[in-house]
Amino acid sequence: MEQRIKDRYSDAILQEAMRRYGIVKDQVRSLDAFESFIYEFERGDRSYILRVGHSLRRTEALIQGEVDWINYLAARGVSVAQAIVSETGKWVEVIDDGQGGQFLATAFFKAQGRPLWGLWTPTLYATFGELLGRMHALAEHYQPAQPAWKRPEWDDPLMDYPERYLPASEGMAKQKYQALCAHVRTLPTDSRCYGLIHFDAHGGNCLVDAAGHLTLFDFDDCTYSWYANDIAIALGYIAMDVPDGSALTQTFTHFLRGYQTAYHLDRKWLREIPIFLKMGEIFMYAVIHRDHDDVNNITDPELKQFVIDLKYKIEQDLPAIDFDFESLSAYL
Repeated sequence: MEQRIKDRYSDAILQEAMRRYGIVKDQVRSLDAFESFIYEFERGDRSYILRVGHSLRRTEALIQGEVDWINYLAARGVSVAQAIVSETGKWVEVIDDGQGGQFLATAFFKAQGRPLWGLWTPTLYATFGELLGRMHALAEHYQPAQPAWKRPEWDDPLMDYPERYLPASEGMAKQKYQALCAHVRTLPTDSRCYGLIHFDAHGGNCLVDAAGHLTLFDFDDCTYSWYANDIAIALGYIAMDVPDGSALTQTFTHFLRGYQTAYHLDRKWLREIPIFLKMGEIFMYAVIHRDHDDVNNITDPELKQFVIDLKYKIEQDLPAIDFDFESLSAYL
């Protein structure tokens, strides 16, 4: 989270957000936050999530668009953590920060279950693939309820993290990102392959309950891009839990078989997955720079080594995942 947002936040902002959603003091507890301030609260026998973000990061219209997309999916049977209205019937509550900006409060049903990290099975890979496929099938025909709520395109300046957050000393990473962007701009953008995607679908943003039911949440980054980009992001995170190449083939096969049951994407898109994976690496590298004044001064040894390895892979043009994705063409 950007420091300038943290500096504007206070307990008074939280108390006002709680008041607008009818949350009493002993019903709320803070959760780990990355981009926004996140809390869990109880109401009756249900658990909910309160998210407080800032207009410096997302405007009210963009959050309305996020909620509209989530509720569109939920209304059509996709398992997502649906938004709820405030005490006055609003999807987004705007709270002035006293410095010319606004904090934006939104609440959602809390997804049930555990994160998928370490719990993957062939069935869960397939179920996860089907969930993304169902979402892409609906994205093909989705239009926001109001034009002003339209979410950003993948190359909107708001989403160009490498340009916004990489310092001048990282000129090579910026140049490589722009070269990748130049390539993907040549790709078709018809609704069969391009639409509103989650843009951060991974095992931490999807919970599984005891019955094996998955619920996807955290649509804060949802963006117009290629469906293959969503697949690449999902497979990139899945690969972190898979030990070797032969296991990757089996794992990706399970995922794509599940995806194929819900949506058909032309197999030619498999060749673009390494491109989207590399763009994702540079995007992540930019996020780390955003969250640290100087990555050379990172004290956490694991994160420090991760940054060193990431920089090397980017500058040496090493593949994000050393895998022949086109070998999976039988499953698309």
